[in-house]
Amino acid sequence: MIRRSASVTSQVGLGDRIFSTSADRGLAADIDAGIEKVETALIDELVYANEIATVTSRYLLNAGGKRVRPMLALLTAHLGDGVVPDVITAATAIELTHLASLYHDDVMDDADKRRGVPSAQTVWGNSIAILTGDLLFARASQLMARLGDRAIKLQATTFERLVLGQFQETVGPRAGEDPIEHYIEVLAGKTGSLIAAAAQGGVVFSNAPAEYEQPVVDFGEKIGVAFQLIDDVLDLSPQPQETGKVPGTDLRAGVVTLPLLRLRERAVSDGASADLLHRLENDVMIDGSAPTEAADAAITALREHAVTAETLAEAHGWARDAVAALGPLPNGSVKKALTRFAETIVERSS
Repeated sequence: MIRRSASVTSQVGLGDRIFSTSADRGLAADIDAGIEKVETALIDELVYANEIATVTSRYLLNAGGKRVRPMLALLTAHLGDGVVPDVITAATAIELTHLASLYHDDVMDDADKRRGVPSAQTVWGNSIAILTGDLLFARASQLMARLGDRAIKLQATTFERLVLGQFQETVGPRAGEDPIEHYIEVLAGKTGSLIAAAAQGGVVFSNAPAEYEQPVVDFGEKIGVAFQLIDDVLDLSPQPQETGKVPGTDLRAGVVTLPLLRLRERAVSDGASADLLHRLENDVMIDGSAPTEAADAAITALREHAVTAETLAEAHGWARDAVAALGPLPNGSVKKALTRFAETIVERSS
C-alpha cells in the first residue's frame, strides 16, 4: 500500500489558502483525481514476469513520495485540454523515470535510507538496485513511445540530461571551472531537467498553446535547482524523522553540496571556516567511516554556519526567478498555483 495521508495539492501547499475560488478548487480536485489515476497506472505498470523484479520495482513506490512531477504535469495540462489520457500516460512515465533515478542515485551515494525506509541496495544489494532502476527506465520509455515521436524525443533528451548531470557530478569540475557554477549545472541536469519535462509534458500532451512551453520549461528547471538547494539545507537537518535521512547523509557519502562549496570559498581567507572544513573532511567525508560524535558536531557546526543560510537565500532566489519565468502565462488558477508551488518548495521541511 502506498503511504499517502493527504491530497497531493494540500501536501505541496495548494490548499484552501491558495485555492480560494470555486474555479481554483475545481482545479485542485481535478489534479487530485488525476494523481489517483497516475497511482493506479504506476502500480499496473510495475508488474513483471519475474516476481522479484515486481517486488523491487514497487519498493520505493510503496514507500510514498509527494508525486511532485506528475502533479506539475497535471497542473500545466490545465493550460490546454486538462487531464486527458495522454497527460496521465506522460505523468506516469515521468514519475517512473524519477523513481528509476533514485535507485541509481542511492547506489552511487551508498545511501542507507530513502523515503524513511532502508534504500534498495541496502536490502537487495547494488546489482539488484541497478537492474531495478534500469527496468523502470525501460518501462518509462515504453510508456512515452505510446505517445509518439514528440514524447520519445522528450524522454530521450531528458534521460540524457539526467545522466550527464550525474556524470558531471561524478567527474567534478574541469581545471579552471568555477566549482559553484559547475554545481548549479549539475543540479539543472539531475533535478531541473525532469521537473521541466513534467511541466512541459502537461502543456504538450494537453494540446495547450505552444507559446506556453518555454515559460513552464524555464519555471521547471529553475524550481528544480531551488528544490535541490533546499535538499542541501535539509541534509543538515537534526530531524531525521521528518527528512527520512540521517543528518549529513550526503556529506557522509562524500557528496558535495552548496554549503560545503561555499565553506571552501570562505576557508581561503577565514580561519574558522578553514578549521570547520578540515573537521568535515577528516571526520565526516571519509569512505566507510562510522558515525562519531566528532562527525555529528562538525555537521551541526556547518548547519549553524552562515554558508547554510546563504544556501537557503540562494534557493529563494531561484524560486523567485522561476515565478518570473511565468510572465507570459495567462493570469488565473494555473499561474497562481505554480507561484504558490514555488513558494512551497523553499518553505518545506522534508
